Amino acid sequence: MRLLTRRNLLLGGGALAAATTAGAALAQRPQAFRAVTPINVAAQPISHLSNTDPDRTRFGSLFFRSGLSLRSDVSAFGGFSGLWRSPKGEEIVALADNAQILKARIETSDGRLSGLSRAAMAPLMLSDGRSARRSRYYDTESLAIAGSVAFVGVERNHAVIRFQRNREGVFVNGTAIATPKVLEDLPSNRGLEALAVAPQRSHLAGALIGIAEGGQGFILTGARQGAFEVRGRDGYDVTDLAFLDSGDALVLERRFSLFGGFGCRLRRVASAAFKPGASLNGEVIYESEASHQIDNMEGLAVHREGGETVVSLISDNNFNANLQRTLLLEFSLGE
Repeated sequence: MRLLTRRNLLLGGGALAAATTAGAALAQRPQAFRAVTPINVAAQPISHLSNTDPDRTRFGSLFFRSGLSLRSDVSAFGGFSGLWRSPKGEEIVALADNAQILKARIETSDGRLSGLSRAAMAPLMLSDGRSARRSRYYDTESLAIAGSVAFVGVERNHAVIRFQRNREGVFVNGTAIATPKVLEDLPSNRGLEALAVAPQRSHLAGALIGIAEGGQGFILTGARQGAFEVRGRDGYDVTDLAFLDSGDALVLERRFSLFGGFGCRLRRVASAAFKPGASLNGEVIYESEASHQIDNMEGLAVHREGGETVVSLISDNNFNANLQRTLLLEFSLGE
């Protein structure tokens, strides 16, 4: 995540960018809570995606269901780059950039998102008892959950950490897994933005897949390990990945410009395309327009609900609620 660049562009601070180091920008991130801490989250419902055409519901292959604009009075709320929803969608886990998670229950009204309940923040805990925030694994950018196991991708000091989820849903006993040497050579702030575990119907069933912001991809575990690439297009960068039950995958991408603001795009990639040496492209199934209520969309989750595939997106506000929003958006996927 290019935190310093985006924030300074938003502030119009070219001079500030020249005078401020990336390390100083990272230091501005709030410290993670030391233990599981209940918080209050206020939610403002979003009834339409397009501000200019509020009755429109179809956007490419997606049908807008509802959304929320989320705020909290705690400074450590925000910065969400990874998202998971439980198999039936009732619970969420959002990974923040400062080595902690938000866990909460989804509330609905008439089938639309209405708020979060039982919200709590919790630190990521390593196997030596330290908080990840107080280690070299402080810059957490990507998340995948499979049963009681969670994987977190770390930027700058590039790594993937394997956690156990305890009875409270907290990530504990974190240990770095073996990763390819080439991962260490990624640019400091262009590491693994996307992680996902391939589903049973995939030829890579159970394998952990990671994609860096620049499009370098890795099959990290399993019998078919190797590198691939996601072809860059139109100035977009990869920010997350989620598999469908069929084995196909959705790739979330984001771009930013000073005059155009944030853009968001989803591409669908066929299951068979994921293999060592491959160059992945994929069909664009959604691309945002200037009128759409989006922000810096970085987290992606998929679950099944009532026979539909539900696609959820969350935005990273860079811990700056005065300039950006934390949005949770929900769509149905037309298949």
